[in-house]
Amino acid sequence: MTEFFDALETRDPAQREQALMAALPAQVAQAQRASTAFAEILRGVDAAAVTGRSSLAALPVTRKHELLERQQAARADRPAGDPFGGFAGVGWRGLVRPQGARRVFQSPGPIYEPEGLAPDYWRAARALFAAGFRAGDLVHNSFSYHLTPAGSMMETGAHALGCTVFPGGIGNTELQLQALAELRTHGYVGTPSFLKILLDKAAETGVALPSLTRALVSGEAFPPSLRDALRARGVDAYQCYATADLGLIAYETAAREGLVLDEQVIVEIVRPGTGDPVATGEVGELVVTTLNPDYPLIRFGTGDLSAVLPGHCPTGRTAPRIKGWMGRADQTTKVRGMFVHPSQVAEVVRRHPELRKARLVVSGEMANDRMTLRAEAPTAAEDLAARIAESLRDVTKMRGEVELLAPGTLPNDGKVIEDARRYE
Repeated sequence: MTEFFDALETRDPAQREQALMAALPAQVAQAQRASTAFAEILRGVDAAAVTGRSSLAALPVTRKHELLERQQAARADRPAGDPFGGFAGVGWRGLVRPQGARRVFQSPGPIYEPEGLAPDYWRAARALFAAGFRAGDLVHNSFSYHLTPAGSMMETGAHALGCTVFPGGIGNTELQLQALAELRTHGYVGTPSFLKILLDKAAETGVALPSLTRALVSGEAFPPSLRDALRARGVDAYQCYATADLGLIAYETAAREGLVLDEQVIVEIVRPGTGDPVATGEVGELVVTTLNPDYPLIRFGTGDLSAVLPGHCPTGRTAPRIKGWMGRADQTTKVRGMFVHPSQVAEVVRRHPELRKARLVVSGEMANDRMTLRAEAPTAAEDLAARIAESLRDVTKMRGEVELLAPGTLPNDGKVIEDARRYE
């Protein structure tokens, strides 16, 4: 509980915020200089003026579907097309940036991500340290080593700690179990479900794994019930939240109270479908600005829901904490054959300053859909519901009902569109 990866983890929160905001203008300038995509997205932005969270919040959010669309468009421009869609500041011979990439990965889409030359490029060492990994440990890495970056993400972090790595990859349960037993591995990294498969197989076949005592898991939900089941088998497992675009975003500590933010990211929680920050504690979409100069993503929307927790981690780490993954922010739903997006709900709210919060509930049965906008308003003029219904029709091109509610009525779960239809 008293060991830390480095001194950054215990900084005064004001000092951390000052350092992050001081680094922000240079990172925005780097994005404009090194990324042709952000040169366009941030055209006209004075990087030197982006010195705080309010000026950062004024910049557009770039979401994964936009990244994919730019990559696809650029790749179609053969032979000169940039497979990174202009987002990366590194590459290899023949690209806009002719050097600086150690590896390149392909995630579903496909979306291509670079890995730069920096040691611990994805910053996973911090999460591994918090999970109990130390120099000299043998780490069994069961994340994929092909196409996607998860295997490399954890391996480079383990190497930065001074660990030895067994590159297990995915599948081959019997061979991986054999390696765990014969090499007397100290720790596991991979998905929690595959760790459970390995431990179940060990129990079934009578294979003892006394040296396997710690794990860092990711890529899937990690409920307390599974955590406790793994601990009953002798493995103390912790989770981290990372993406192929951003690297490590947050990690669990021995306190088991939320996930602590990494020291090299600036995180905002925004209302789904918008770039507007929500109040502290409110559930919204995680938007991340990374300080990585090789892949300088500014206000990158993860599409994941979370919320900031109050206070600091009991371990002594002073960075903000998030609750962890709480669902997907993209709640786009098809109604009467037409797509309705969270951004459209946000536009309706924007047209009526009286509203604080709203949720579009789609009910009924398929082919017999009903839309009801449930909206919180402190006070309501006599014709407010009618005016909102008119805006709803104008924005979505469909009729819907409006139900006005007292502030605080809607649940704090980040949902902007709720599909409550019956599908049976």
